[in-house]
Amino acid sequence: MSEVARPFYRVCLLTALAAALSAGCSKKPVAQAPPPAAPPPAAQPTVTLQASPTSINKGDTSTLSWSSTNATQLTIAPDVGAVAAQGSTKVSPAESTTYTITASGPGGSADSSTRVTVATPPPPPPVQNATMEEMFLKEVQDAYFDLDKADIRSDARAALAKTADFLRNYPQVRVVIEGHCDERGSTEYNLALGDRRAAAVKEYLVSLGIGADRMSTVSYGKEKPFCMESNEACWQKNRRGHFVMAK
Repeated sequence: MSEVARPFYRVCLLTALAAALSAGCSKKPVAQAPPPAAPPPAAQPTVTLQASPTSINKGDTSTLSWSSTNATQLTIAPDVGAVAAQGSTKVSPAESTTYTITASGPGGSADSSTRVTVATPPPPPPVQNATMEEMFLKEVQDAYFDLDKADIRSDARAALAKTADFLRNYPQVRVVIEGHCDERGSTEYNLALGDRRAAAVKEYLVSLGIGADRMSTVSYGKEKPFCMESNEACWQKNRRGHFVMAK
């Protein structure tokens, strides 16, 4: 290499070295990573509650049914408590009640309500005391007789025993004993027969301990029949000693 070229070569080398050093010291910009995305908010719980039937009589049951989403804890008030995410249960409230289910989770809470109405039975009708006349008609029994007879039959003795019980229980009651006959025979005959029948009834009641002064007798013979047909069934209804409460 010539003496002239050597200095030129040295200058070029130094220039290239300086350029290389300058390039090595410069920093390239670092790309920034994007910030992480925020997680989505937790979903809001939902819940429904239904009753079937919604109206019951006292002592009957109703079924509560429910379903929910996005809930981790569910309770039903009153009286039921914690329940699963969905299901059903029977309730029997003593009175009309509103049931509320509350569902909670990471996204908040929700509730739903339903009402079970308990029908109130109507009050019992007021007890009405029977009048003395009503009790008399119910408890006092007539005595029936055979044709042309005034003898007290066995069925008449049973009937008169019940009549005597009533008169003993209500000593203030006085009675008229009416003697009746069927349509056969004369008016005079039947009036006499009716009188014997009324007297026989009174005498039997006296034997059962009923005071004679509480009873009077009258005969209507065949003049006031209870039945108007001309057959044995009807005639038997007319052959009787009949009781009327004295005024």
